Amino acid sequence: MATLRELKGRIGSVASSEKITGAMKMISSAKMHRAEADLRRLLPFRSQIETIIGNLLSADAEFSSPLTEEREVKRVGIVVLGSDDGLCGGYNINIFKDLLVRLRECREKWGEDIDFTIFTVGRKIHKAVAKLVDHHITEVNDESVNSKCGPDVIKRFAGMLSDRFLSGELDTVQLLYMNFQSVSRQRVRYEQYLPVDASTFSAEGVKALCRPYLFEPDAASIFRSVLPMFLLSVMQEIFTENRASEQAARIMAMQSANDNAKNLLEQLQLEYNKLRQQSITTELLDIIGGQVKN
Repeated sequence: MATLRELKGRIGSVASSEKITGAMKMISSAKMHRAEADLRRLLPFRSQIETIIGNLLSADAEFSSPLTEEREVKRVGIVVLGSDDGLCGGYNINIFKDLLVRLRECREKWGEDIDFTIFTVGRKIHKAVAKLVDHHITEVNDESVNSKCGPDVIKRFAGMLSDRFLSGELDTVQLLYMNFQSVSRQRVRYEQYLPVDASTFSAEGVKALCRPYLFEPDAASIFRSVLPMFLLSVMQEIFTENRASEQAARIMAMQSANDNAKNLLEQLQLEYNKLRQQSITTELLDIIGGQVKN
């Protein structure tokens, strides 16, 4: 049985843990709200680009761009975004599990002999994916491209992916990341990045915003110029969503840890009070017994 001193030490340790998890939850909450604000600032930029492309596609002109070229798939690039830090529950585990599913689906769709190049963003997902490397799977990890990187690094990363696609090193590029919906709700999302699918801009919501325009120099040239901007806006958005989702997952993990610490603290406090009461009762009985003997 634990002594009063041991229980008091445990209570102090658990109380300290509760304070730490509470503080970490507050920090993560502030970071998540900042990422949410960044997302809101990015949306008008992407929306405007989609509107421009929607207007271009509604014009009577032929459009072609190397970024929309579809070809036989033999080399697949997958960008997987995770976290650099831990203490975010099953965040990285869920992403990695979905990656395994997507690898299997790609082999079923394009054949067992296709080659994968997996671009990992975040130390945690890098460690997990590194174990998958074989003669058909290559992992690429640039330490400067992480879950906290700024716009310039994201722009360089997006340009590198486009260059690899245009040079024929990759026949398609897919994105795998955690889509942020709310503090308690994040979902793994898998979508095509390259080649750009023109149907993305043919949705009714985009068409509704289109108005008649005169294009200068010509619609096809504008289309080729705007498409890289669209790809950059997509990449900026998923990096920001990844940050928001990571902090949301950490909030939930810290909340769970905080609740567990509170429950444990209550149990230890109850055990301490019982043991203390038992000790007092024993001392009183010893005193009373000594007086009776006298």
